[in-house]
Amino acid sequence: MSEILDELDHRLIAVLREDGRTPISSLAQILGVSRATVQTRLDRLLDTGVVLGFTIRARQDYDEDAVHAIMMVEVAGRSTTQVIRQLRGLPELHSLHTTNGGWDLIAQIRAENLRDFDRVLREVRLIEGVLNSETSILLSTV
Repeated sequence: MSEILDELDHRLIAVLREDGRTPISSLAQILGVSRATVQTRLDRLLDTGVVLGFTIRARQDYDEDAVHAIMMVEVAGRSTTQVIRQLRGLPELHSLHTTNGGWDLIAQIRAENLRDFDRVLREVRLIEGVLNSETSILLSTV
């Protein structure tokens, strides 16, 4: 998809990453183009799936009881697709990535408290095809 993106598209995406609520008129001013150009570009980025949507980023410490962690998962043989399907069913899983090296998958987890976090760890370890996992609780964001 990168061949359909030009420098203006990349600049627009960069500005929206900083603040997805930036008004079209402000985007036009920042980028030095017309409002119509920004709207057309944004519509195309949404239509082609380059931009999937708009969201907020909350501080990690907004909920002091929440547990944030990164889990590395080793998967047996060719069961990656089935394991991914099972993991996606866990609402505490905020992102899931395939990777190379010793671990096949990396998951970002957010649980309401330690009890829920412990339950999630047990559920992941019970998924057929999960051979091993290692989890690190995120203590602070710097």
